Amino acid sequence: MADFEVLIIGGGLAGLTAAIHLSWQGKQVLLIEKKAYPRHKVCGEYLSNEVLPYLNSLEIDIENDLKPVKIQNLLYSTQNAKSIEAPLNLGGMGISRYTLDNFLLNKAEENGAEILMDSVENIKFENDEFQLKLSSGKELKASIVLGAFGKRSNLDKSLEREFIQEKSSWLAVKGHYEDTGFPENLVALHNFEGGYCGLSKTETGAVNACYMVSYKSFKKYKNTEEFKEKVLFQNAYLKEFFKNAKPIYEKDLSIAQISFQEKSLINNHILMLGDAAGLIHPLCGNGMAMAIHSAKIATEAVLSNSHGNNLNREKLENQYRDNWNANFQKRLKTGRILQKILINPFLASTSQNLVKKFPYLLEKIISKTHGQPII
Repeated sequence: MADFEVLIIGGGLAGLTAAIHLSWQGKQVLLIEKKAYPRHKVCGEYLSNEVLPYLNSLEIDIENDLKPVKIQNLLYSTQNAKSIEAPLNLGGMGISRYTLDNFLLNKAEENGAEILMDSVENIKFENDEFQLKLSSGKELKASIVLGAFGKRSNLDKSLEREFIQEKSSWLAVKGHYEDTGFPENLVALHNFEGGYCGLSKTETGAVNACYMVSYKSFKKYKNTEEFKEKVLFQNAYLKEFFKNAKPIYEKDLSIAQISFQEKSLINNHILMLGDAAGLIHPLCGNGMAMAIHSAKIATEAVLSNSHGNNLNREKLENQYRDNWNANFQKRLKTGRILQKILINPFLASTSQNLVKKFPYLLEKIISKTHGQPII
């Protein structure tokens, strides 16, 4: 007999939101997370307002409880610092993962979800049931498993997922900086050779600076400081920001081997959520919202097809796959196309000149990577 109806592996935005929603609906939920809260994560820390109706329906009031920065405009610049600004129709919030993840953890526990600090070493699916072995030696059984373990995990290797077999050439670096007069209502995306850097304020008043760069470009330099001076400073906007900004962290956070390849949504009957299901390029600014939305889609599939001891696994998986693809497949494809354009100096400059002549094109591009308010 299963120990839990639903077991969630990973306590990021997708895993925590799923735990809140499922436990709120009376499901017996266990969430397993290997690292303690609160903690900082490599992330752009911009959350699209499209998720607000859904979160509010779960009695999650980020706006009043966490007081995030309200963001209404996007500024984009090429390597030579030619820039263009556009309104964000839905707008968004600047909120740190340090605060948001811990807030959602507390909500999940309030709803009755159990949280276990441990890591999963192995998963088997036999006789219509999951068997999990944890690093602590504990063994658990569950009827349904949701995989929300992020961009890259040892579990991806043990599950023999295709994308994990190939090395990825992307890494990300993040830091928080004391207020340097950066506008509160703005999220900025600045191009540089081999990558791009996002800047936006968080609820603390600090500016989050997170940049994505190809390993090929980064490996020529000794450390992040040298890379900033030799590469990022070639963009005048980034040079001005980093010259005047005072870092809050002693050392930048970083994550390597980030893969933007297509990933399997369901692996050995495990439903993949958030970055474990697919990663949109950070330049699209919508990864946090997509993680939360994926939790909604998975949760609704579970609730629709699991009643007591009656579980229609085939319908559950088909519903999740169909709804995930309907909401995210085109967005991810658009993100891959945008990345190819924006890291190419000629294409980036050409596309910007085109957008300046026809401003509505930028709003069109933004709409292609963002969804409608999630009811």
